[in-house]
Amino acid sequence: MTLPESAVAFLAGQAARVRQLNKKKRIVFPEGTDPRVREAAARLAQEGLLEPVLLSPATDLGSGVVTIDPATDGRADRYAALFFERRRAKGITHAEAGQAARRPLYFGCLMVAAGEADGFVGGAANSTADTVRAALQAIGTQPQVKTVSTVMILCVRNRSFGHGGVLAIADPAMVINPTSVELADIAMATAASVKALLGIDPVVALLSFSTKGSGKHADSDKVVEALRIVRARAPELHIDGELQADAALVEAIGRSKAPGSTVAGKANTLIFPNIDAANIGYKMVERLGDATAIGPFLQGLAKPANDLSRGCSANDIYGAALVTALQAEGASR
Repeated sequence: MTLPESAVAFLAGQAARVRQLNKKKRIVFPEGTDPRVREAAARLAQEGLLEPVLLSPATDLGSGVVTIDPATDGRADRYAALFFERRRAKGITHAEAGQAARRPLYFGCLMVAAGEADGFVGGAANSTADTVRAALQAIGTQPQVKTVSTVMILCVRNRSFGHGGVLAIADPAMVINPTSVELADIAMATAASVKALLGIDPVVALLSFSTKGSGKHADSDKVVEALRIVRARAPELHIDGELQADAALVEAIGRSKAPGSTVAGKANTLIFPNIDAANIGYKMVERLGDATAIGPFLQGLAKPANDLSRGCSANDIYGAALVTALQAEGASR
């Protein structure tokens, strides 16, 4: 099945931006034995986009692909000491830190924490819970960040939606049932990601089953309150809610259901009210609409580490690595 034109354009744009970086980024992949990861790493190396590091006992992966075996690599002792210092307040022992540092998920994240890799892409064979836990424990969050969240890039075949068929979806993988404050945090973080990663101005819709009071319930009230918080904290942000999905995406429906809204019918950034809606929504569009989903990407970490879906393709991994490289460039600045 061919990729949607929007996905081809997105990946080409990301690759072009990565090529313009002054220095190749070093991205570590903990699941180095996975055939999809190997395929993506080989492509990234062949195209000269970045320096892939695969955590794997194998060494026959081709020119430009570095392999490291955490079980035998001497860096693990140094990483164990770093991990112990980060987690000693939580009661971790030296022995436990040593065991963790030789597990690929933690070894990879500790490479990033130590500044020996620029970013991490995992989750092709590990659960989101395990992947994100390693990133949070080994890398940690940015100062002042209270809500770590995720954003998914969704490329659909109808290019009239979003920005040429590209939309940002949040939060499909992290915060299960956000409060109004957390929803506001997610909206602002996602808007910043859209601007940094896509190079476009975010047009943000806070989604609900209700549009502008058409349905009264505590769930829609939460979305209305999140809008109030965002407008108070970030008045420059182009955002509106609460909006039903069709009102956010289809201009004629937006004009009918939310007259006067400058977001309705034009949204490129969709903030779902909870993880159920976001996760189910993007996967239905991906499978039934033959769309391409790239990510999810973690928002709020001190350094870039990203989680893949276990159903990902080599192409998804390739795209995730490009985004991670751009995140690393932004973090370095």
